[in-house]
Formats: sequence, C-alpha cells, structure tokens
Amino acid sequence: MYVLKHGIKHDPERRWNLPDRIFFGHGACHILAGMYLRLEPLPGFHAEKITPEDGFSGNHVYVTNGRIAFDYHGYSSRSRLLAHHWKGWSGRCPGWNASVEPVDYDLLDKVALNDRKMLGPDQYWGDPMPRAKRFIDQRDHETAARRAAWLKPAPVP
Repeated sequence: MYVLKHGIKHDPERRWNLPDRIFFGHGACHILAGMYLRLEPLPGFHAEKITPEDGFSGNHVYVTNGRIAFDYHGYSSRSRLLAHHWKGWSGRCPGWNASVEPVDYDLLDKVALNDRKMLGPDQYWGDPMPRAKRFIDQRDHETAARRAAWLKPAPVP
C-alpha cells in the first residue's frame, strides 16, 4: 500500500502533480469511477464506496459489475480489491473496519460530492476529468476484464 508523504494531500498543486495511479488512489478515486460510468467502456458496472467506521481513514470508490472491479489499479476481481483494501488499512490502523455500499449519487456532481466531504471536479488544482478519461482510454478493457474474471476470488473480509 502506497502512503503519501505528509502534507501532499492538502497541497492542491503537489497532489495534482502525483502520478495518475497515486492521484486516483489518494483522493480522486470518485472522479475516476464517475468518468468510468460516464464513458462506460464495459456495460453493467455501478459504483460502490468503502466507508470506514468513525474515526478512521480509508474511503474508496470503485466500479464493479459484482464480480470484477475497476479502480486506479485497473481491473481485478471485486473480492481481491476488497481484500487488498482491508489488508492495507487494517495493517496500518488496528481496529480498522468499514462497510461497502452502492453509490446512489452522481460522482461528478460537486454538490453531491461536497455533501459527502469529497471534492468536485472543479475543486482540484487542474481538471481531473480529461486526466481520468486518458487513464481509462489507455486500457484494453475487454482483455483486462477477462483476465480479472479468471482470477481465483480472494476471501472477502
């Protein structure tokens, strides 16, 4: 699990200048998920959010069709994504636990996002929408999703 240096997440320019995978993995995952749903490179996906219990960090938004998922790592089985997230956060923060819920709001709408303490697309140092589109467009979705579907499922916490 990648850990940001102190202060980067609260410095808009330094956060913006992170590599794409780290940028979308540390505070802009909802933008990537929202753009995925808008572009719909594969049909049948919806967004889910991992929300830690009170007092803990570790929110994460990704898209899934129930079996495979897509986030800043690319495609994986949904169970592997959840196991990886749980292992990383519970290893760093004893007692860490979270719930997984479907997202029922627009992941690219500033008001809906701000109501949930997330930044809207126009609240970043640069425009994350074209950046998310490029990140998504760089993938061979059919092949990567097929590969992820063949992975042995990991136990879900």
